[in-house]
Amino acid sequence: MTDPLVKPGFDGPCAGPLWLLLTILVVFQRNEARAQRPTSFSVVVAIDFGTTSSGYAFSFSNDPEAIHMMRKWEGGDPGVANQKTPTSLLLTPEGAFHSFGYTARDYYHDLDPEEARDWLYFEKFKMKIHSTSDLTMKTELEAVNGKKVQALEVFAHALRFFKQHAVQELKDQCPSLQEKEAIRWVITVPAIWKQPAKQFMREAAYKAGLVSPANPEQLLIALEPEAASIYCRKLRLNQLIDLSCKPLANGLAPELSIDSSFRQAREQLRRSRHSRTFLVESGVGELWSEMQAGDRYIVADCGGGTVDLTVHQIEQPQGTLKELYKASGGPYGAVGVDLAFEMLLGQIFGEDFIATFKAKRPAAWVDLTIAFEARKRAAAPFRSNPLNVSLPFSFIDFYRRHRGQNVETALKRSSVNFVKWSSQGMLRMSSEAMNDLFQPTVSQIIRHIDDLLKKPDVKGIKFLFLVGGFAESAMLQHAVQSAFGSLCRVIIPQDVGLTILKGAVLFGLDPTIVRVRRSPLTYGVGVLNKFVEGKHPKEKLLVKEGKNWCTDIFEKFVSVDQSVALGEVVQRSYCPARVGQRKIIINIYCCATDDVVYITDPGVRKCGTISLELDELDEPSGPKSRRREIRASMQFGDTELKVAAMDVRTSKTVRAAIDFLSN
Repeated sequence: MTDPLVKPGFDGPCAGPLWLLLTILVVFQRNEARAQRPTSFSVVVAIDFGTTSSGYAFSFSNDPEAIHMMRKWEGGDPGVANQKTPTSLLLTPEGAFHSFGYTARDYYHDLDPEEARDWLYFEKFKMKIHSTSDLTMKTELEAVNGKKVQALEVFAHALRFFKQHAVQELKDQCPSLQEKEAIRWVITVPAIWKQPAKQFMREAAYKAGLVSPANPEQLLIALEPEAASIYCRKLRLNQLIDLSCKPLANGLAPELSIDSSFRQAREQLRRSRHSRTFLVESGVGELWSEMQAGDRYIVADCGGGTVDLTVHQIEQPQGTLKELYKASGGPYGAVGVDLAFEMLLGQIFGEDFIATFKAKRPAAWVDLTIAFEARKRAAAPFRSNPLNVSLPFSFIDFYRRHRGQNVETALKRSSVNFVKWSSQGMLRMSSEAMNDLFQPTVSQIIRHIDDLLKKPDVKGIKFLFLVGGFAESAMLQHAVQSAFGSLCRVIIPQDVGLTILKGAVLFGLDPTIVRVRRSPLTYGVGVLNKFVEGKHPKEKLLVKEGKNWCTDIFEKFVSVDQSVALGEVVQRSYCPARVGQRKIIINIYCCATDDVVYITDPGVRKCGTISLELDELDEPSGPKSRRREIRASMQFGDTELKVAAMDVRTSKTVRAAIDFLSN
């Protein structure tokens, strides 16, 4: 049993040996001075660390209306914008960093098949952090060849790559820039990520040398749909594509109108590619200026790995944002379409063969996924022409040698409809076949948005902003517009794949723009309370020094979906149980519901610890020495949970840390 605390208001002893809860101040205090503290950084650099692609952008604090995108990456795929680079990492057979992005992917692809089996190639590895329920500092990632490396090392390599590129670009522009003090870094994560995953990214940033653990405020964790929402505030009407527009006068169907408007926007974006600087409004954009106080909207961040939904309300006259419902979503990103394609290949050629091919010819498998990615981007709901996916020669040859027949025979014998063999060495996929690959993932997204719109707190939505890389898909656009166009206006920013990155820069310049957030979980600690016959179960009875206590009571800090304003804190005061005690450890528990009573209830789990490091007191100890009080302040209104502490008697800061990765 975990050492509980004594519930305040009772003169009881501490059941735990290390510390005693002196008082609980369950008051929320607004720390205006902290929230409004001006930035002391010369430049903000944001890294959008995506499942399929990543990139960085920056802005100088003395010119916040100009957002500069990263330098154009070498390499790239025909017809695919390369203002971001694939989230692909290549390590040497010895585990040393070799390359990242297009360079890593292309070098790995060009390796001899036998040699490639020794190299460590990672792609789409961000999803592992979301899907791992017991994430720790020692969690491992599996490379394409099956070998494992600590996840923290992999993420640190990637972040270090972006740091080096960004710092070099900044120094080219500003040779006198003091890198260590002048840069505020921002890293994006899905809003649905739990605290351990957010802490993991912070630890990876420390390991990569972005910032020092001694200066944690130099790094901000930005929530992806929040960042998109912040950027959308700045857009002019000509920078938005309204999928809810009415049919044109010449009788074109809405679908064609939507497709045409998006193609036109993409063309405008291509024409402006020579400039890497985007100018944003100093105030709010035209669409926002039309909004009334209290207007509500949803941001659906549809990325490679996850779909992340957030609901915001406008606060006038400041134009700040208030979260109305806790972030929701799930693993419904574009990777789901890739997995469906892999399953299709398994149906045609055999799951065992696909598994063997991936293991024996990992570079050729990457080549095949690249070929499919280009076709996936070209898929549209009313396309009549088939889409051809090139099969690498090594795939065709490997199949013939392992199965004793050619791939054309396999296609003819399979039960898969709408997929034929082209004499040019390609899989010819009909529009029906491509629709079938998209349908499971798109249906999950539609279902999740629909469930959100039915929540009591999510009424009167005026806009649905579709952002993220997957939002470029005409298949997804059409499905969302068909499902929700009659309920609200469905809007896409022109530079939809860069929306989160630009918003993350704006968040770094002003982290106070989201004034109120919702707690994703119920958080609290275990305490002792006075035992009440008939109310508390007998198995919770603890008799100590002649008094009856009920143990394992869940004392809440904050409840699930509770509104918590930026700068608000929950305070707890603790007293060391022993004279000369140097450390206090407090276990934190969490639950997805609000009706929890005991820390042993179903669904309640220990999720973290708070550590308070105490300095030695100068005064002599003795029976008449005053009891020491340590006041801890926990902040739940930011993108990460934070803790600070103070010795009440001396008013000195106490070293405090919160840890979600060591459980």
